[in-house]
Amino acid sequence: MTHGSTRPTCSVRPRSAADLPACVRILAEVHERDGYPVDWPARPADWLAAGDGTAMGLGAWVAELDGRVAGHVALSRPADDDLAARIWRERNGSEPAVVGRLFVSPAARGHRIGANLLRHVTAEARRLGRHPVLDVVASDTAAIALYERAGWRLLTTTTQQWSPERTVTIHCYAAPTP
Repeated sequence: MTHGSTRPTCSVRPRSAADLPACVRILAEVHERDGYPVDWPARPADWLAAGDGTAMGLGAWVAELDGRVAGHVALSRPADDDLAARIWRERNGSEPAVVGRLFVSPAARGHRIGANLLRHVTAEARRLGRHPVLDVVASDTAAIALYERAGWRLLTTTTQQWSPERTVTIHCYAAPTP
Protein backbone atom coordinates (compact mmCIF):
# COMPACT_ATOMS: atom_id res chain seq x y z
CA MET A 1 0.00 0.00 0.00
CA THR A 2 1.42 3.36 -0.96
CA HIS A 3 1.67 6.09 1.62
CA GLY A 4 -1.48 8.21 1.74
CA SER A 5 -3.73 5.83 -0.19
CA THR A 6 -6.82 4.36 1.40
CA ARG A 7 -9.18 1.57 0.49
CA PRO A 8 -12.75 2.62 -0.22
CA THR A 9 -15.09 1.75 2.63
CA CYS A 10 -18.26 -0.24 1.99
CA SER A 11 -21.26 -0.23 4.31
CA VAL A 12 -24.77 -1.67 4.07
CA ARG A 13 -27.82 0.13 5.44
CA PRO A 14 -31.61 0.05 5.00
CA ARG A 15 -32.73 1.62 1.74
CA SER A 16 -34.73 4.85 2.05
CA ALA A 17 -37.08 6.48 -0.44
CA ALA A 18 -34.38 9.09 -1.05
CA ASP A 19 -32.10 6.30 -2.36
CA LEU A 20 -34.48 5.28 -5.17
CA PRO A 21 -33.25 7.75 -7.84
CA ALA A 22 -29.64 6.56 -7.39
CA CYS A 23 -30.78 2.93 -7.38
CA VAL A 24 -32.75 3.43 -10.62
CA ARG A 25 -29.73 5.09 -12.26
CA ILE A 26 -27.47 2.20 -11.22
CA LEU A 27 -30.07 -0.37 -12.29
CA ALA A 28 -30.18 1.25 -15.75
CA GLU A 29 -26.38 0.96 -15.99
CA VAL A 30 -26.54 -2.69 -14.94
CA HIS A 31 -29.33 -3.39 -17.43
CA GLU A 32 -27.33 -1.77 -20.25
CA ARG A 33 -24.14 -3.65 -19.38
CA ASP A 34 -25.36 -7.01 -18.07
CA GLY A 35 -28.98 -7.37 -19.18
CA TYR A 36 -30.39 -7.39 -15.62
CA PRO A 37 -33.24 -7.27 -15.20
CA VAL A 38 -34.00 -9.27 -18.36
CA ASP A 39 -37.19 -7.28 -18.92
CA TRP A 40 -36.81 -3.58 -18.06
CA PRO A 41 -39.69 -2.57 -15.75
CA ALA A 42 -42.08 0.14 -16.95
CA ARG A 43 -41.71 1.84 -13.55
CA PRO A 44 -38.26 0.90 -12.19
CA ALA A 45 -38.62 2.82 -8.91
CA ASP A 46 -41.86 0.94 -8.17
CA TRP A 47 -40.19 -2.36 -9.14
CA LEU A 48 -37.42 -1.65 -6.62
CA ALA A 49 -39.80 -0.33 -3.97
CA ALA A 50 -41.58 -3.70 -3.91
CA GLY A 51 -39.00 -4.71 -1.28
CA ASP A 52 -39.64 -1.81 1.07
CA GLY A 53 -41.25 -3.74 3.89
CA THR A 54 -44.84 -3.47 2.63
CA ALA A 55 -46.98 -6.13 0.93
CA MET A 56 -44.64 -9.02 0.13
CA GLY A 57 -41.47 -7.12 1.03
CA LEU A 58 -39.43 -7.86 4.13
CA GLY A 59 -36.87 -5.13 3.56
CA ALA A 60 -34.40 -3.57 1.17
CA TRP A 61 -30.83 -2.37 1.65
CA VAL A 62 -28.23 -0.39 -0.22
CA ALA A 63 -24.49 -0.65 -0.14
CA GLU A 64 -22.52 2.55 -0.04
CA LEU A 65 -18.97 2.87 -1.26
CA ASP A 66 -17.32 5.93 0.25
CA GLY A 67 -20.74 7.40 1.05
CA ARG A 68 -22.35 6.87 -2.40
CA VAL A 69 -25.00 4.27 -3.23
CA ALA A 70 -23.28 1.48 -5.14
CA GLY A 71 -25.58 -1.54 -4.83
CA HIS A 72 -28.98 -2.84 -3.78
CA VAL A 73 -30.71 -5.98 -2.48
CA ALA A 74 -34.23 -6.82 -1.30
CA LEU A 75 -35.85 -9.60 0.69
CA SER A 76 -39.46 -10.70 0.26
CA ARG A 77 -42.00 -13.30 1.22
CA PRO A 78 -42.40 -15.94 -1.49
CA ALA A 79 -44.98 -15.38 -4.21
CA ASP A 80 -46.96 -18.32 -5.55
CA ASP A 81 -44.63 -18.67 -8.56
CA ASP A 82 -41.31 -18.57 -6.63
CA LEU A 83 -39.90 -21.97 -7.54
CA ALA A 84 -36.88 -21.88 -5.22
CA ALA A 85 -39.17 -21.11 -2.28
CA ARG A 86 -41.56 -23.92 -3.19
CA ILE A 87 -38.72 -26.43 -3.51
CA TRP A 88 -37.19 -25.31 -0.19
CA ARG A 89 -40.54 -25.64 1.61
CA GLU A 90 -41.20 -29.12 0.13
CA ARG A 91 -37.73 -30.43 0.99
CA ASN A 92 -37.24 -28.80 4.39
CA GLY A 93 -40.62 -27.78 5.73
CA SER A 94 -39.35 -24.40 6.87
CA GLU A 95 -40.36 -20.97 5.65
CA PRO A 96 -38.10 -19.32 3.03
CA ALA A 97 -37.48 -15.70 2.16
CA VAL A 98 -36.67 -14.68 -1.40
CA VAL A 99 -33.54 -12.64 -2.16
CA GLY A 100 -33.94 -10.37 -5.16
CA ARG A 101 -33.17 -7.07 -6.83
CA LEU A 102 -29.46 -7.65 -6.14
CA PHE A 103 -27.21 -5.49 -8.29
CA VAL A 104 -23.97 -3.53 -8.04
CA SER A 105 -22.91 -0.48 -10.01
CA PRO A 106 -20.49 -1.48 -12.78
CA ALA A 107 -18.21 1.39 -11.69
CA ALA A 108 -18.06 0.03 -8.11
CA ARG A 109 -17.33 -3.62 -8.82
CA GLY A 110 -14.29 -5.32 -7.38
CA HIS A 111 -14.90 -4.11 -3.80
CA ARG A 112 -16.91 -7.16 -2.60
CA ILE A 113 -20.13 -5.12 -2.57
CA GLY A 114 -22.22 -7.98 -3.97
CA ALA A 115 -20.78 -10.37 -1.38
CA ASN A 116 -21.46 -7.86 1.42
CA LEU A 117 -25.06 -7.34 0.28
CA LEU A 118 -25.60 -11.10 -0.01
CA ARG A 119 -24.13 -11.72 3.45
CA HIS A 120 -26.30 -8.95 4.93
CA VAL A 121 -29.57 -10.12 3.37
CA THR A 122 -28.82 -13.73 4.37
CA ALA A 123 -28.32 -12.68 7.99
CA GLU A 124 -31.52 -10.62 7.87
CA ALA A 125 -33.55 -13.58 6.54
CA ARG A 126 -32.19 -15.78 9.31
CA ARG A 127 -32.96 -13.11 11.91
CA LEU A 128 -36.57 -13.30 10.69
CA GLY A 129 -36.54 -17.10 11.10
CA ARG A 130 -36.55 -17.74 7.34
CA HIS A 131 -34.14 -19.50 5.01
CA PRO A 132 -32.87 -17.38 2.07
CA VAL A 133 -33.48 -18.67 -1.47
CA LEU A 134 -33.36 -17.13 -4.93
CA ASP A 135 -33.92 -17.73 -8.63
CA VAL A 136 -31.37 -16.53 -11.19
CA VAL A 137 -31.44 -16.57 -14.98
CA ALA A 138 -28.88 -19.11 -16.19
CA SER A 139 -27.24 -16.55 -18.48
CA ASP A 140 -26.29 -14.36 -15.48
CA THR A 141 -22.96 -16.11 -14.95
CA ALA A 142 -21.45 -13.37 -12.75
CA ALA A 143 -24.33 -13.62 -10.26
CA ILE A 144 -24.15 -17.42 -10.31
CA ALA A 145 -20.42 -17.26 -9.57
CA LEU A 146 -21.11 -14.92 -6.61
CA TYR A 147 -23.74 -17.28 -5.14
CA GLU A 148 -21.54 -20.33 -5.57
CA ARG A 149 -18.48 -18.61 -4.04
CA ALA A 150 -20.71 -17.78 -1.05
CA GLY A 151 -21.61 -21.47 -0.68
CA TRP A 152 -25.19 -21.31 -1.98
CA ARG A 153 -26.53 -24.71 -3.13
CA LEU A 154 -28.17 -25.33 -6.47
CA LEU A 155 -31.65 -26.76 -5.85
CA THR A 156 -32.68 -27.28 -9.47
CA THR A 157 -32.45 -25.93 -13.00
CA THR A 158 -35.61 -25.55 -15.03
CA THR A 159 -37.22 -23.46 -17.74
CA GLN A 160 -39.98 -20.92 -17.28
CA GLN A 161 -42.30 -19.37 -19.84
CA TRP A 162 -42.03 -15.62 -19.22
CA SER A 163 -44.12 -14.65 -22.23
CA PRO A 164 -45.53 -16.38 -25.31
CA GLU A 165 -42.26 -15.72 -27.12
CA ARG A 166 -39.74 -16.05 -24.25
CA THR A 167 -38.64 -19.17 -22.40
CA VAL A 168 -35.78 -18.75 -19.93
CA THR A 169 -33.60 -21.20 -18.06
CA ILE A 170 -33.61 -20.57 -14.31
CA HIS A 171 -31.32 -21.85 -11.56
CA CYS A 172 -32.83 -22.05 -8.06
CA TYR A 173 -30.43 -21.65 -5.12
CA ALA A 174 -30.61 -21.86 -1.33
CA ALA A 175 -28.20 -20.26 1.11
CA PRO A 176 -25.91 -22.61 3.02
CA THR A 177 -27.43 -24.00 6.19
CA PRO A 178 -25.81 -22.40 9.24
